[in-house]
Amino acid sequence: MLVIGLTGGTGAGKSVAAAALTEMGIPCLDTDSVSRKVCGPGQPCTLELAETFGGEILDEDGSLRRGRLAELVFGESDGRIREEKRNTLNRITHSYILEACRIWLKEQEAEGKKAACIDAPQLFESGFDRECDKIIGITAKRKTRIERIRARDGVSVRSAHQRIAAQHSEAFFRKHCSVLLRNNGTPDNLASRVREAVSPWIR
Repeated sequence: MLVIGLTGGTGAGKSVAAAALTEMGIPCLDTDSVSRKVCGPGQPCTLELAETFGGEILDEDGSLRRGRLAELVFGESDGRIREEKRNTLNRITHSYILEACRIWLKEQEAEGKKAACIDAPQLFESGFDRECDKIIGITAKRKTRIERIRARDGVSVRSAHQRIAAQHSEAFFRKHCSVLLRNNGTPDNLASRVREAVSPWIR
């Protein structure tokens, strides 16, 4: 079974590409939804995070206080310690997310799927790119991405710029992806180009 990685910066439009793949009969797993599941109350990932960062990151019902966890990690004033905390956070969460992805991929293969897709904003950061046969990168003009982020999340222009600055550049995705698609037009246009790019892979 062909394993496709789908990635790109925030506001680029990965969801449109994922929908196009699904319409082609290629199932897609959104790692954001996987993250929410593995970080649920009482889950091993949540318990390991609490053991590492302290019980204050949990509510009374065992739910993860994501805001408090973010404060403890990204609000650290010492740059070196902040980086260590960030790496620890990623190491813990990525290990559980990736294991869930592997299990899901085995299920898709057992069902006879020709291909399956992992939709992962942090595909390269997690190291899962090494387990993909092909990688699709989605990008867009900065102005377009800022407009989409603001419309989606209701944040300021400055906050949108900061989110983009914290992620990989278009040059990085161009270098490391099998195909890079710019999503500056309509959803239908991007969907068409996704089908054009992927169809030769699954013949």
